[in-house]
Amino acid sequence: MRREAVEQAERWARERLGGDSGGHDWHHIERVRRMALRLAGEAGADPFVCEMAALLHDLADDKLVPDPEAALREIRAWLGEHGVGPADAEHIVEIIGTMSFRGGGGPPMRTIEGRVVQDADRLDALGAIGIARTFAYSGRVGRPMHDPSIPPRERMTAEQYRAEKSTAYNHFHEKLLKLSSLMNTEAAKRIAEERHRFMEAFLARFEAEWEGKD
Repeated sequence: MRREAVEQAERWARERLGGDSGGHDWHHIERVRRMALRLAGEAGADPFVCEMAALLHDLADDKLVPDPEAALREIRAWLGEHGVGPADAEHIVEIIGTMSFRGGGGPPMRTIEGRVVQDADRLDALGAIGIARTFAYSGRVGRPMHDPSIPPRERMTAEQYRAEKSTAYNHFHEKLLKLSSLMNTEAAKRIAEERHRFMEAFLARFEAEWEGKD
C-alpha cells in the first residue's frame, strides 16, 4: 500500500509541476526525494513520510499556488483517498506546511522527518544547481539579474520576502548564503558546507566581472 501511494504521489507531482520553468519542476522534486531518503537513512527518520513529503512539498508552495491553505487541504484529502493512514497524512501535511523559508523567520521543524525534508529542499537551493535555479526563477518572475541600486534586504517579513522588489543577485544574500547555518541534520551540514563555498566563489567571480575586472 505504501509503495503504491509513493507511485501515485510521483505521478501527481509530475502532472502538476512537470513543465515548470522556474526551478520547481519534476527534476527538482526528484532531487529532493533522493536527498531526503539519503538523509533519512543517516538520521533514522521514517523513509515513507520523508519520501511522500518530498514528492508533494511544492504542491502547496506559496510561490506556485494562489491559495496554499486550500492546497494543503487538497493534499490531506488526496492522502486519505490513496490509503495513507491519518497519522502519517497529518505528519506529511505538517511538514509541507511549515518547511518553507519565508524570509527565515519560521519556527524549527517539530520532527526528525520534517528536519530531513527541509534540509533536502534547502540543499537543492545551494551549489551549482542552486545558482542555476536562482536565475531560472528570477527570469520567470521578472526579477533583474542584478541592480546595484537595489540593496539586499537584511530583515523582512514573509510578506515582504515574497512581494517586495529584489534581484537574483540579492537572493543569494537574502536567503541562500544563510542556509548552510540553518541545516538541521549533521549529514546536511556536511553537504551544505561545500556547496556554500562554491556559491561564494561564484559570487566573487560575478562581482568581479560586473565591475569589468578579469
